[in-house]
Amino acid sequence: MATDEYTSVWTRPKRGRRREQPALTQEQIVTEAIRILDADGMEALTMRKLGAALGAVATAVYWHVANKDELLELVVDHVYGEVDVPEVTDRAEWRPAAEHAARSLRAMIVRHPWVAATLADVGMNYLGPNVMRGSDAMLGVYLAAGFELNEADQASKTVLGYVIGFASIEAATVSKLKRSGLDMAAWQAEVWPVAVRAAEPYARLRALYAANSGSDLEAGGEDTFSYGLTSILDGLEARSASS
Repeated sequence: MATDEYTSVWTRPKRGRRREQPALTQEQIVTEAIRILDADGMEALTMRKLGAALGAVATAVYWHVANKDELLELVVDHVYGEVDVPEVTDRAEWRPAAEHAARSLRAMIVRHPWVAATLADVGMNYLGPNVMRGSDAMLGVYLAAGFELNEADQASKTVLGYVIGFASIEAATVSKLKRSGLDMAAWQAEVWPVAVRAAEPYARLRALYAANSGSDLEAGGEDTFSYGLTSILDGLEARSASS
């Protein structure tokens, strides 16, 4: 019985250049798509809008990508290339490398808030060279910690899941601030009193809000991220010590 082969921008044969096609490179397409996404989010990116921004008809874009899904494969892989995962050669290096990679991934998501919604698919559905290289290097970090292959994969995915979850909340806030036209301080001044009033009937939340009155939300976010990451790495370090 014939089965449909999985198709991806990375697996299908490349088309040759047609003489009548305007000079439009894949790099130009990806760069402009990321600019649109960073400025206005996923909903704003259409093939027609992209073609107009590039000064080309949409069919010129389709010469490089078959559809928007393929375009997203390219842009996700491009921004994933911003994530720095150190190569680890010594067991003593694994934890600093894991923390560095986690913080690099978090920073990338916050820079490109639209990417948060796509990252659940990274691994099996995104096969680009930057994603594959980063995944391989991350696996190397946890192998260096002393884990066997399958547990190294589990450890990597545990940290990845934490970072994506945390950074996705931050990315949503970044997008909300952009839509509102407010900076973090102005948004906090506007929202905090409303949250305090909403918490009034709930003693524990009321105490928490009172304890954090006037605090810097961005600094608090950094502290919370560090707390969670440290806790996870502490647990993994304890497990690796017994490996």
